[in-house]
Amino acid sequence: MATVHVLDDYYLAITLLITIAYQLFFFSIAFSLKFDKLTDFAGGTNFVVLAIITLAFSGHHDARQIVVSLFIMVWGARLSAFLLFRIIKTGKDDRFDDKRDNFFKFLGFWIFQMIWVWTVSLPVTVLNSPNITQYPQPPFNTGRDIAGVILFAIGFVMESVSDIQKYRFKTQQSNKGAVCDVGFFSWTRHPNYFGEIIMQFSIFMIAVSPAAYGYVKGQAYNALYGTIVGAFLLTILLLFVSGLTLQERPGAKKRYESGNNWEGYSRWLHRTSILIPFPPQLYAPLPTIIKRTVFLEFPIYVFDPAKHSDASRDSLQAEEGRRDGGQ
Repeated sequence: MATVHVLDDYYLAITLLITIAYQLFFFSIAFSLKFDKLTDFAGGTNFVVLAIITLAFSGHHDARQIVVSLFIMVWGARLSAFLLFRIIKTGKDDRFDDKRDNFFKFLGFWIFQMIWVWTVSLPVTVLNSPNITQYPQPPFNTGRDIAGVILFAIGFVMESVSDIQKYRFKTQQSNKGAVCDVGFFSWTRHPNYFGEIIMQFSIFMIAVSPAAYGYVKGQAYNALYGTIVGAFLLTILLLFVSGLTLQERPGAKKRYESGNNWEGYSRWLHRTSILIPFPPQLYAPLPTIIKRTVFLEFPIYVFDPAKHSDASRDSLQAEEGRRDGGQ
């Protein structure tokens, strides 16, 4: 099959246009019908669409191209299928309660999703592009390839299994109020995020092999290495935007103020690494400085009842009021 040249020889423009069109199509349905069930499905399946199109356009079905394309397709398809299943069961997505009826707020989320999909797809997009496939490719047996496949397998198992573990735990009535510390959640509070991060870095590790081993030169060399921005963006989003910051302190605050097994939850926070899997017996006694640096448990995630709880502030104000009244 002949290589397809369209707009630019890195496939950046065509994949961006496809992503915009794909997301706007689903946005129009979601906003018009006030329908939450397609949002995450549209994100995950967009990765599949871009991988299929760029691989088909490339005209060169080298083993490395096939592997990285399949990896991102499998990841995107599994993620979208699981999230679709979960939203069908729960009925609605609480993330959109303040956005669903506001055109521009809701559109803002979808624009954000466009950027996420297009950027994280970059290693596959660029590897499949004519500016890379014009060069000879190293055999698919390099150290980077092998390490990338192993890391992807580890990440895929961690993300997919932990999603199932948490879903099953939360749907069992006997676990109401209990802390999900089963399976991978006994070693890390967010095994699905850790798995997702190492999967994206593994895809980059494989995709960059032609440049790393000197087969690709010049601007194409820089382009391949530049695609690491996709894995970094995903990591930044999970650490500082849409992942840990929305779950760690807010989740602990909700537990504390509702009196929902706060003692058990607090013990779990103390003994379980926030992201990087680590034995709880070894993690619990570690100095706080090690947890805050090596294990990435930054102060922005930590819940301090005295500082962050509305209940604590209300109690303090009431106590001050009683003191003032007694004087």
